[in-house]
Amino acid sequence: MYRSGAPSGGVAVVGGGIAGQSLAEELRARDPEVAITLICGEPFAPYDRVRLSELLAGEDGCEALRLRPDEWYADERVELLTGRRVAGLDPTTGTVTFADGQTRGFGAIALATGSDPLLPPLPGLDREGVMAYRGPEHVDGLRRLASADGARVAVVGGGLLGLEAARGALARGASVTVVHLVDRLMERQLDGPAAGMLLDAFEALGVDVRLEHATEAVLGGDDGRVRGLRFAGGDELACDVVVVSIGIRPNVALGRDTGLEVERGIVVDDRLRTSAPGVVAVGECAQHEGTVYGLVAPIFEQCRVAADTLLGRDGDPYAGSLQWAKLKVAGIDLVSIGSAEGEGSAAVAGPGSYRKLVVAGGRAAGAILLGDIRGTEDLLHAIRTGEEVADPLGRLADAAALTAADLPDAAQVCDCNGVCKQAIAAAVTDGGCATPREVMAVTRAGTGCGSCKPMVREIVLDVAGDAADEPAYLCPCRKQTREEVAARVRADGLDSVSAVSAACGTGRQCGACKPALAYLVSELNDNRHREERHARYINDRVHANIQNDGTFSVVPRMYAGVTTPDELRRIADAADRYGARMVKVTGGQRIDLLGIAKADLPAIWRDLDMPSGFAYAKAVRTVKSCVGTDLCRFGVGDSIALATDMERSWEHLHTPAKVKSGVSGCPRNCAEATVKDIGVVAVEGGWQVRLGGAAGATVREADVLCTVTDKREAMRVMTTFLQYYREHADYLERTYDFVPRVGLEEIRSVVFDPQRSGALLERFRLAKAAAFDPWAAEAREPAHPTQYLELVQAPA
Repeated sequence: MYRSGAPSGGVAVVGGGIAGQSLAEELRARDPEVAITLICGEPFAPYDRVRLSELLAGEDGCEALRLRPDEWYADERVELLTGRRVAGLDPTTGTVTFADGQTRGFGAIALATGSDPLLPPLPGLDREGVMAYRGPEHVDGLRRLASADGARVAVVGGGLLGLEAARGALARGASVTVVHLVDRLMERQLDGPAAGMLLDAFEALGVDVRLEHATEAVLGGDDGRVRGLRFAGGDELACDVVVVSIGIRPNVALGRDTGLEVERGIVVDDRLRTSAPGVVAVGECAQHEGTVYGLVAPIFEQCRVAADTLLGRDGDPYAGSLQWAKLKVAGIDLVSIGSAEGEGSAAVAGPGSYRKLVVAGGRAAGAILLGDIRGTEDLLHAIRTGEEVADPLGRLADAAALTAADLPDAAQVCDCNGVCKQAIAAAVTDGGCATPREVMAVTRAGTGCGSCKPMVREIVLDVAGDAADEPAYLCPCRKQTREEVAARVRADGLDSVSAVSAACGTGRQCGACKPALAYLVSELNDNRHREERHARYINDRVHANIQNDGTFSVVPRMYAGVTTPDELRRIADAADRYGARMVKVTGGQRIDLLGIAKADLPAIWRDLDMPSGFAYAKAVRTVKSCVGTDLCRFGVGDSIALATDMERSWEHLHTPAKVKSGVSGCPRNCAEATVKDIGVVAVEGGWQVRLGGAAGATVREADVLCTVTDKREAMRVMTTFLQYYREHADYLERTYDFVPRVGLEEIRSVVFDPQRSGALLERFRLAKAAAFDPWAAEAREPAHPTQYLELVQAPA
């Protein structure tokens, strides 16, 4: 009963993963009016499960992996229900029954229930310390257990997710062993030589890999905790944590309970219809022609067909998907397409690279690219179309030399959204797009997993030529520049991110620009804005610098690097009390307490009773100084006094990017002031002021702005420049990019113009007056009740 036109009762999409989100977007793109309800069993809005390893690496919480911000659902009129598990369906009436007993009626239902971790029937799997690796709650548990001193982690399974878990645990200082049943890693994607190279890479990282080991039992003591693994043959491995990652099992329980035809997955036809009228299935829970797909690209292909089916529209049937993936494993780029083995093949190996083309029946059938992934799109097109290949070795070489201009028009560049080269080029030639970001917004190429973005840019540049220079958009989705958004903020007196989003639409599509918008709102309102923490990065939300194990670094401010015995005692006591894993003197002459738990941050700030050093923020950082004239026999200027003045005058102010400063008391330059964002060097008769230095991956000597005779004028000049930078730099643009872009002469014309510099200094004073030390404010009363809970909360 798939009628022509939208279902009158709307569509319920059951499952809030990539498949559910994609289907909701496809439905809305086809019909602006159909009612859509997206039902998520997890307590999170849809997030990108493919990027779970970013959570394991200790980066932001699940919120950072969200596929869309809250505003998108409001704008697109998609009802989003989170933490609502569906307990039953009645296809004949379209009734959905929730776990709490409530019911809702719909005109059509889509199942996107995904998959669950596959757990083997091993004795001891219920012991404490055993976990799967599939969701945020598993990442949180692994991160916590692997960070314990002396932790020994065993990963059962040498596929992609298992290897990601192993690498993440290793980054936390755990000793890691990967146990795999077969004779090579990632056997579904790699042949023997490629798997051997991957094995070498993991062993070089310090991971112990044991191939052809069949795990028989999880061992433990009377306390119920894991103590080790036992293998076939009797060998044992001692460990404290066991991660099981041997594959996935389609989540078909709801489909089976509903009476749908279920084999390994919920059986669907070429229109993604299940055995019940009005119900479709997509993603990892669906089985088409005997195949269940566990990759991202088939999800998008299925959702396009399912959306047409649900809306009663004609469209191309689903004909199955080519199994392929572009990955990064142990820091190595990897592409696996189609068959890893075949009746004929050619392979080329070099230092750190392996390229292979598989041929079956004289046609391209598969490819492995490890380390060197040039020609991915071309080989993908050749394998997808079954191109005849007489010389596999020559075809590999041709693919490596191929440019965007050589790529066939029909070659699919973005597999996630099914966008070919011709569509990308047409967006420029016929659609009026001038830049890669505009093309991505229009065609959606590059907006899925993102791996095709370099090729999209290359095609656009090839077609558009010089016209493809990328504007510095604050919000690429809406093609809004910083100047355009700022003008609206000033004109309407907007004082919060949500107010700007409501007025201009900024940040409502993907939400990636919200941190930049948060800074702009605060800067334009001289810090008299309405703070909304959800728009900030995790570091700014908790006022500490997150580390790779999920703990935090706390750096109290020590003006000009000078401290007192009392401050040192407090620092030492706090380090002991809160279990700092390391206490380090930083490059900026401060003391860093590393390894502090998130929940302990307010307490450690209270005990330290020192100002924040802002070592975590896009802000004015500490000022490095030498001893100067106080004790140094070479000093010609009081560097400590000037550095202290700079810190006290500028502290607590946010900037487009971090600002590092230094003051050297003589031209010997012990404080390295000539490679700082703002640097001052004492010279005979005064102070030399420098701007735009860098000492990172790119070293840039700071430009000399001027030489002044006294400290007061040096402060005026530097503060004027700082405010000018705060108001005119793009978000995340460091001074060493900003100064050359604007030009030293323009900066001089501003700094030494009494009217312009006076206005800048007045706005600086307003902003500074409204700035505050977050440690003092939030150590006693957090801005949000859940602000210092763990990054990832397990589902209820």
